Amino acid sequence: MNFDEMFQQQLDDLADEGNYRVFAELERYCGRFPKAARHAEDGPGEVTVWCSNDYLGMGQNPQVLAAMHEALDGCGAGAGGTRNISGTNRYHVLLENELADLHGKEAALLFTSGYVSNWAALGTLGNRLPGAVILSDSLNHASMIEGIRHSRAHKKIWAHNDVGDLERKLAECPEDAPKIVAFESVYSMDGDIAPIEKILDVAEAYGAMTYIDEVHAVGLYGPRGGGVSEREGLADRITLIEGTLGKAFGVVGGYVTGSHKLCDFLRSFASGFIFTTSLPPAVAAGAAASIRHLKVSQIERMRHGRQVARLREKLDAHGIPHLPNPSHIVPVMIKNPVKCKMLSDILMDRYGIYVQPINYPTVPKGTERLRLTPSPLHTDEDIDYLVSALSDLWSQCLLAREVA
Repeated sequence: MNFDEMFQQQLDDLADEGNYRVFAELERYCGRFPKAARHAEDGPGEVTVWCSNDYLGMGQNPQVLAAMHEALDGCGAGAGGTRNISGTNRYHVLLENELADLHGKEAALLFTSGYVSNWAALGTLGNRLPGAVILSDSLNHASMIEGIRHSRAHKKIWAHNDVGDLERKLAECPEDAPKIVAFESVYSMDGDIAPIEKILDVAEAYGAMTYIDEVHAVGLYGPRGGGVSEREGLADRITLIEGTLGKAFGVVGGYVTGSHKLCDFLRSFASGFIFTTSLPPAVAAGAAASIRHLKVSQIERMRHGRQVARLREKLDAHGIPHLPNPSHIVPVMIKNPVKCKMLSDILMDRYGIYVQPINYPTVPKGTERLRLTPSPLHTDEDIDYLVSALSDLWSQCLLAREVA
């Protein structure tokens, strides 16, 4: 049996659909975000990155870099083991303290990524709570879906951000079953925001645990960067707040926060925590420095909001369609996978603008888009140049009638 032929056939099918993914090989310039070197067959060139999840440019922040250098020089490269076997470093403990404080919770628990924290936490809760029912928003992230699937708990999918449907689904659950309502604050592809207070009202009426993914909100929203739940004064009502260190905080890793007993429960039973090497101390030190900075600094968030608003205004002025939403994510709708990839390639090759095409399965077929993420370090001139380039391509009818 020729396995390579079997692999290639499915890859060819993916390419024929316009959904085969090509990685851009980039080399970020330290201190010059959002500029980066692009390495390609025709040689290197400079590009402006417009699709980074380093939303505030904290991966380049001098305080973050200094903290990482200090920890690297003091502790070396790796943690040396799992958290249970020699891998709990002082920097991990300090970071978990910072995270618990950020969300006003008793404790926090670190994971190696946001994906793993969702997968491990939901998988463990659903599996270890007898008779648990997990009620999941229909647009929850793949990591949440995989965690729920892994748990083998009974699940109910409620219509996206539809509190009425959530209540109907909760009413169908056995009264004595542990119920977990899982949802996100900011949804990463459409940029819409959950009606958190209404969700909490319904969940509390049915005695349900609430689990919120704030991955695309931490650092960006709230007076200290605690996310949408902090901004709306609701964090204390949420059982578990999950987040990442790899987006607005600019480093890498994931975490959950909650009560001491909840975090100890996950520490003791979550295989995704127990059996993996812990984050390098330098990473933990950098993340803690980033969180400390964003707890007190408003400059990054204020300028970020300004640049997001400016980009939207410019796109509107040039008639370039984008999804209206209340967040920092600006999806320019293409609605065709081949044209989305083509537009991305032209922007890169002709204009030195890098924005990755977002196609199926990340988004449903027919909703392909360019997902723009302006940062506080994109200049007004960067925004003008991007919109001018997009306007040129629209006027040349490269997208034809599909995006009319």
